Amino acid sequence: MRSFSLRKTGILSAALAFILALLGQVFSMAFDKTFDVEFKIDASSPGGIIGNKVSNANLWDYNHLLGDVFIDELADSTVFTEYIQLMTATGGNAQRDLFSDPLDRSVLDDYNFTPLLTACRKILDLGAKPHIKTGAVPLKLTTDPHIGFFGVNVYPPDDFDEYYTYMAAIAGALVDTFGKDEVLTWRFGVLTEYENKDWFMAKSGTPEDSAVAYCKLYDYTVAALQDVIGEDVFVGAHSMSVSEGLWDERIFIEHCAKGINYKTGETGSRLCFLNASFYDKRPGVFADRNLPETIEILREKALSLGLTDLIYGVDEGRILSGTKGAVAADLNLRICGYTYQAAYDARLIKQMADNDIDYFSSWGYTSAGQWGGIPTVSYHVARRFYDMADTNRVPAATCRLNMAGAEVQALAGFDSQNQKLHIMAYNFKNKLDYSLSAKMALKINIPQFEGKSVKVTRYIVDDNANFFDEWQRDRVTHNITDDCFTWSPDDPAVDSAGTLSAPWAREIYFNELKPVYRERCLLHPSRENLRLIGSSLTLYVKAPPNAVVFYTVEPA
Repeated sequence: MRSFSLRKTGILSAALAFILALLGQVFSMAFDKTFDVEFKIDASSPGGIIGNKVSNANLWDYNHLLGDVFIDELADSTVFTEYIQLMTATGGNAQRDLFSDPLDRSVLDDYNFTPLLTACRKILDLGAKPHIKTGAVPLKLTTDPHIGFFGVNVYPPDDFDEYYTYMAAIAGALVDTFGKDEVLTWRFGVLTEYENKDWFMAKSGTPEDSAVAYCKLYDYTVAALQDVIGEDVFVGAHSMSVSEGLWDERIFIEHCAKGINYKTGETGSRLCFLNASFYDKRPGVFADRNLPETIEILREKALSLGLTDLIYGVDEGRILSGTKGAVAADLNLRICGYTYQAAYDARLIKQMADNDIDYFSSWGYTSAGQWGGIPTVSYHVARRFYDMADTNRVPAATCRLNMAGAEVQALAGFDSQNQKLHIMAYNFKNKLDYSLSAKMALKINIPQFEGKSVKVTRYIVDDNANFFDEWQRDRVTHNITDDCFTWSPDDPAVDSAGTLSAPWAREIYFNELKPVYRERCLLHPSRENLRLIGSSLTLYVKAPPNAVVFYTVEPA
């Protein structure tokens, strides 16, 4: 009798759950016309892997890795970071040249590779791989070196064989320290923005000579790496492409495909990736080229030459400047702290997924830069997106949009191994003062979960998970004006003296305000159990201006 009662109760519970789910769907359908946007997400035919678009990070100065690296558990970007780029890692000024005495031109083999080796060891300890950006040319390898805008020598070496010897010695130190098999899993890039005259040019300054000088530098560098590390060393180059340089970057691509190698005399040079910079001008002002157009300049040329298996990414970028501080308007981390940045980042991620772009390397995610600070909205978007990076993409079509000028889009992926559907949706408009929330209806087809109860987890990245809006309010209260910042006060790297520089303001921030922000910047999930009607489920959410919404749907 007890068994029958339990079975009867179970049947009644299941029937009640079905009726409630049906009523919920009917009730929601009655209000469909009040929603601003409708998505149709179909998990019936999973496609290719989305990929980890947030896999790379930049370090302008790898001295940050020579001491202790503090990882704050609130914003641990090492979870999703696979490669850490060491910018201008092998020379260009007295601080970066890997010699004991960078200014003694009478000795060319007084190598001191300890800083680079230590930085690479720290990167491995963090669970990532080094991406070493070789260059610029050391001071003592160039007669009358010219220090450019970025503080490094922009001229080529006097003797390219001497430069080959230097690069081969660096490669040898890496192999001796870490082993050839390990170093073959790393990445190497030859210079930064190679067609940018502020980074590299011939002494004549002409576009023609500068293109030749770079192709020659590339060939000699790659030859040194291949001769010491192995033929399969992973190497490529980083151009501007978002804006015009001194010479056409496609000259270099053609050289690698069918030019005469300046070092070996053979045809072509090894090329594994083509990466670009991508900077929009400031919040609310886009660049003349968008991200897909920037990458397409490189891809179209490479494909026309038969280079079909290259990786394409962005080695630096996002947003260049904001409100001017005491010295400059540059955004320290090239992101703003406003919630605008959340939808901006989600939009870039979707553009990369739509256009087969492998990654976008970041200058930082926390109030302290890469590590050690409290999370920004950029961190929240990257961390939550990472959960769907290895999923198979499924269609997520915007079927109805009743918001003029807004970009309300979604990206979705299905994890067949763990039986989870992941969704990212955002409400973006290219304005900091955007004020319209988006009422979203997500109509989902999940045949894999047909008839099942599911657990739905939702995160909303908005002002409730952002310390920066409160910081802007509090700094007005404390009279922390724009001239208290060296660089733009719109940047969230408030821990950095390069952003917030006034000593008295830093004291207020660290002693009084930051401890409060640590509690208010957290991202809290909501969870509920729902039952599918057949294979269908509809979710409704109100996304505030420039918010990003993440869903995970899995069997309950």
